[in-house]
Amino acid sequence: MTRAADPHLAQPLADAVRSGGPDGPEDPGGPGGPELAARAAELVRDAVLGDLARRVVAECGVDVGLVGVPEPLPGSRPGSEGMVLRHWAGTRADLLHDAPVPAGVGLGGRALAERAPTWVPDYRAATTISHHYDEAVAAEGLYAMLTVPLMDGGAVRGVVYASLRSVVPFGDVRISAVGALAKAAARALAGAAAWSRERPRKAVPVPPLTPREHEVLRWAATGRTNPEIAARLGLTCNTVTGYLKSAMHKLGVRNRTELAVAARESGLVS
Repeated sequence: MTRAADPHLAQPLADAVRSGGPDGPEDPGGPGGPELAARAAELVRDAVLGDLARRVVAECGVDVGLVGVPEPLPGSRPGSEGMVLRHWAGTRADLLHDAPVPAGVGLGGRALAERAPTWVPDYRAATTISHHYDEAVAAEGLYAMLTVPLMDGGAVRGVVYASLRSVVPFGDVRISAVGALAKAAARALAGAAAWSRERPRKAVPVPPLTPREHEVLRWAATGRTNPEIAARLGLTCNTVTGYLKSAMHKLGVRNRTELAVAARESGLVS
C-alpha cells in the first residue's frame, strides 16, 4: 500500500514550486535550465496525477480511478483536443491503460469537451454518450461512472474518472469529494507549470542516500507504486516501503508528490 498524500497538499506544493530556494532561483537561461525545469514539471505532473487516481479510490468509495492527460492523439488534426489514460488505480484488466480518448468521445471525452463534470449510473445502458469503450468497460466490470475535468482557468489539465462495479446514482457527497480532489490536483499542476516557466531552482544538498534508497526513490518519483517498484527490483513491498520512508525522511518530505519535487531539486533524478 502506498501512503495517501496530505489532503492539503495542493496549495503548499503550488507555493513551493513558485518560490525560490535559499540560494535564489537558477538562471533560466543557463545550460539546461529550461529543459531541466520542464522535466521537473513533468515529474511533478506524473506524481500528482498518479496520486490522484489512487486517492479517488481510497477516499471516495469507488472501485476504479483513472486520469486522462491531454495529449495530441495519433492521426488527429492540429488543434483538436484529446487525452490518453495515463494513470489508474483499482483496475483488473489493461484495456483502459494508455487508451486514447478524443474530445466528445465516451464519458471522459464529453467532460473534456464540455469542461464540466458528467456522470451516469450505468455506463453500458447510457444513451447520452458514445460507446467506443464498451469492451474495455465491460472487461473491468464497471457500471456507474463519474468524470471531472481538472480546470486551470479555461484550460483542462486532465480528467479524473471515478467508477464503480455496480449500478448506483452518484450522490452530491461523492461528486463533491471527487471534485475537491480534482481542484487540488489542478492547483498543484498549475503551480508546477508556472515554476518550470519562471523560477527553476538550484539543486540543494541532501544527506547521502544508499544505492537502494536512490533506486527506489527514482522509481517512486516517476509515479510508480510500491508493488510496481518491488516487482521491478525484485524486492518485497515492505522492503520498498522501508527504503522509501528512509529516503523521504532524509529529503524532509511527507508524501510522494513532494518527493518528486525534492528529488529533482536535489539533483537525484534528471
